[in-house]
Amino acid sequence: MSSGKYKPSFPRVAQLKTAEQFQQHLSEQGIDLPFAEKLVPGSDSPFVKGHTLRSGNRIGNAFCILPMEGWDGTTDGKPTELTKRRWKNFARSGAKLLWGCEAVAVRHEGRANPNQLLMNQSNLSDFASLFQLIQNEHRNEFGKTDDLLTGLQLTHSGRFCKPNSKTQMEPKILYHHPILDKKFGLKEDYPLFTDAEIDELVSDYVKAAVLAQKAGFQFVDIKHCHGYLGHEFLSAYEREGKYGKSMENRSRFLREITAGINTEAPGLEIGVRLSVFDWVPFQKGPDDKGTPSANGKYTFAFGGDESGTTEDLSESFEFLEELKKLGIELLCTTAGSPYYNPHIQRPALFPPSDGYLPPEDPLQGVARQIRVTGEVKAAFPGFYVVGSAYSYLQEWLPNVAQEVLQSGKADSIGLGRMVLSYPEMPADILSGNGLKRQKICRTFSDCTTAPRNGIVSGCFPLDPFYKNMPEHSQLKSLKEI
Repeated sequence: MSSGKYKPSFPRVAQLKTAEQFQQHLSEQGIDLPFAEKLVPGSDSPFVKGHTLRSGNRIGNAFCILPMEGWDGTTDGKPTELTKRRWKNFARSGAKLLWGCEAVAVRHEGRANPNQLLMNQSNLSDFASLFQLIQNEHRNEFGKTDDLLTGLQLTHSGRFCKPNSKTQMEPKILYHHPILDKKFGLKEDYPLFTDAEIDELVSDYVKAAVLAQKAGFQFVDIKHCHGYLGHEFLSAYEREGKYGKSMENRSRFLREITAGINTEAPGLEIGVRLSVFDWVPFQKGPDDKGTPSANGKYTFAFGGDESGTTEDLSESFEFLEELKKLGIELLCTTAGSPYYNPHIQRPALFPPSDGYLPPEDPLQGVARQIRVTGEVKAAFPGFYVVGSAYSYLQEWLPNVAQEVLQSGKADSIGLGRMVLSYPEMPADILSGNGLKRQKICRTFSDCTTAPRNGIVSGCFPLDPFYKNMPEHSQLKSLKEI
């Protein structure tokens, strides 16, 4: 399913060259997306609006860079020159909120790949240098950093752990999942993470947060999204013990980590990136389009109903009430998982090598996340809410994002893979200089296909740096298979 062979079932966004054409397509498809006809310039633009958190930390505008891994650290979890280049780009993007920069494991066994960054005492000085790199680069570009908020996303990859090999999974699971166990070859007697082991892991999160604060980071994200361990707790409906069944138990992991951080790292801000809703895992159907892996009742979708393909935010709101009680203010919304239903998580016209063709116009996926994020913001106005899934909008990202901000559906616009090809997009929008079309991400999914096949991640189609790497030829060969 390479982008060269695949003839899209839906029009490419780049073909919708005028606002009228774009809106006509939305109307024909019944897609409800906010849209601003004209971009507001200068100091009146909603993009330039800053925010001061209750802690006093300042966020200077309404753009956020979402965490993105490059699968390019050292085997002992230190950053490489590729890592530093990516973080430099985040710093010079113009966004004033850097949400964790990338997922950083709190222990070796919890790494999603053998090159994932790892926070421990041995790597503290490397993370301190990374933070200082961010500060220096941003100050050089924009003159100051007192309104730049930079965090570190702490994670354990749960059932998607691959700490020692790019091809061998070593899952740590909370419960047996009838579809995912089969999909990833887990036997019925595969061991579960014990409560005692989870208690030890909580301690590792707290230790990592303390180190993050020492390195200079102003907040940590306790990751609860995309099927990784924090997210799996939320659907542990059938797990016995103190971490399963009730919402009180399923949120215990977050509560205990938060309590530990508040005690051991006072003043460190805490955020949560949350898959607000989930669906049944999808698989490739006869026509290569995604189709649900199960028909009928599905009971493992946190934030979803038993159909497996519709949102039900009642439990999501229960969990958000727990965040509210904990005094957490930073919330970043996302959905689903890149491992089993990527079309609801990161809408794209061209799927990665292990994916499926989109079963819906990807703009439907964008609209769904914007709508749900708006519902979250309306119900919880006290959260500083960052939205996701904007990259697929391409040329029309500023128009949709402006209306989202003006209508109060989010406080900040989160950008992910778009900044791999076009790191300065926020700065260009803020300055009113217009977009550089040749740099806009077209969602070819090479940045995902590459690491799925053991290659570092980057924008191979549009970033000349990655385009000229020998890995580009290797990737092209893989896509032709």
